Amino acid sequence: MSNQFEHGYALLIGVGRTTEPKWSLPVTVKDVQALKTVLTDANLCAYDSANIRLLQNEQTTRSAIIAGLTWLQEKAASDRNATIVVYYSGHGCFDLASQCYYLLQHDFKSSDIANTALSAAEFTQALRQIPAKRLWVVIDSCHAEGMATSKGELPADFIATALPKGVIDDLKQGEGRAVFTSSRGNQSSWIRPDKTMSLYTYHLIEALQGAANKPGDTTVMLSNLINHLGKTVPESARTLCRKEQTPFFDTAMEDFPIAMLRGGKGLVKFIPDSPKIMTDQEVVTPALARAKRALAILEEQAASYGIRIPVDLQIELEEKRRQVIELESRHQTTGLD
Repeated sequence: MSNQFEHGYALLIGVGRTTEPKWSLPVTVKDVQALKTVLTDANLCAYDSANIRLLQNEQTTRSAIIAGLTWLQEKAASDRNATIVVYYSGHGCFDLASQCYYLLQHDFKSSDIANTALSAAEFTQALRQIPAKRLWVVIDSCHAEGMATSKGELPADFIATALPKGVIDDLKQGEGRAVFTSSRGNQSSWIRPDKTMSLYTYHLIEALQGAANKPGDTTVMLSNLINHLGKTVPESARTLCRKEQTPFFDTAMEDFPIAMLRGGKGLVKFIPDSPKIMTDQEVVTPALARAKRALAILEEQAASYGIRIPVDLQIELEEKRRQVIELESRHQTTGLD
């Protein structure tokens, strides 16, 4: 048995400084540095530091990000048990004219976003080349503080927004894909009052330390992260910033480990070399429970709008309802009731 999460690989992107200073967002660098620290901590997540690539400030060029994704592709190709993590902290915006979303890396030009920023289409295409059966993408974008929001600072037809649902659907194509975003729709992702890091990353690190785990757990699962982030991020946004921020999760059917848990609430008793093969009951039952919880949250949000429910929320509601129906059907046909 190994004392490391041997098959874990991560690309951590914190844009920080940009070539146009008004778009710089230093807290994103604090995010990725803190995340790397917890991932490589031998008493916590236990990733091998050689399996993590950190890009920050001037390193976050468009070409460097694509090169980082190519590096992950090579790692996954040589390790059939690879768990891949891609984390991006920085600005994002949507082009209403072309319906394209862009991640605004270090060397983009605000006067020519379409030709200089990293498009979601290019980012997605690179992710699809990664042959891992377990791939987790985290996008913590559209921070309110530091975002250029004054009239005229974004080109015509461009708006600051979280990752649209259609882009998330594209990112999630393939086996074992999970996509997390720090906020929904036109919400902003907020920074803690002490400026140490974003609210979302702060609570993500708590979850990676075992905040949602039980004594005896030896791994942090996707479901642990979802349960913790889904509760703590909205609470902190309201309490600390008096704002609304609701994380979004679109996950693979199968729950899978993201890291080891050698500290926090977990007690190290047995550490498997690789994730076990789960029975149908172990897959379907928690997946159905997660889907029902997510549906309840969406229905609560929809009720708060009255009859003027945003179109993107209506679409999300219908998709989640279909998912619940499909899972309930599978639950019944496999004789789990």
